Amino acid sequence: MAGQQPPIKVSTRQTEEEKKNIAVVLDYMSTAYSPKNNKGRSSVAHLCTSNSTFTAPTTFPTCHTPLDYADSHAHVMSAIADLHLISYDIVFAKDGHVLLRYSAEGSHCGEAHNGIEPSGRKAKWTASAIFEVKDGKVHSFVKEWDKLNMWKQLG
Repeated sequence: MAGQQPPIKVSTRQTEEEKKNIAVVLDYMSTAYSPKNNKGRSSVAHLCTSNSTFTAPTTFPTCHTPLDYADSHAHVMSAIADLHLISYDIVFAKDGHVLLRYSAEGSHCGEAHNGIEPSGRKAKWTASAIFEVKDGKVHSFVKEWDKLNMWKQLG
């Protein structure tokens, strides 16, 4: 794993295989959400299948793989340089699918983002993700996140 995981608040009983799938997803998340460890696609490539997919049309419309997302999220974290996951509010798996609802926070303390200069303000937000894991790797990732809410808080 990439580091200390935030607490899991609610989960369900999982099979051993489902526990392994959750561990793969949490490893991906802890890397992709780390300003220190996410250097883009190369940081998570070992965790993804070669034909993996990513869907988040309202927040990351140009990303089509979890590798694209890692690249794009590294850019976001250059602006929100202290971004971190607070908790996994809900985590459960069924067969090869893993669902997460998570809480995160950070401040616009890094670089300008899309022409918006750093405000220093803090924000908290939640997001949800559904992953499909195949052969011990992320095969698909669907993300729902109200990015506008975060940027309103950050100014």
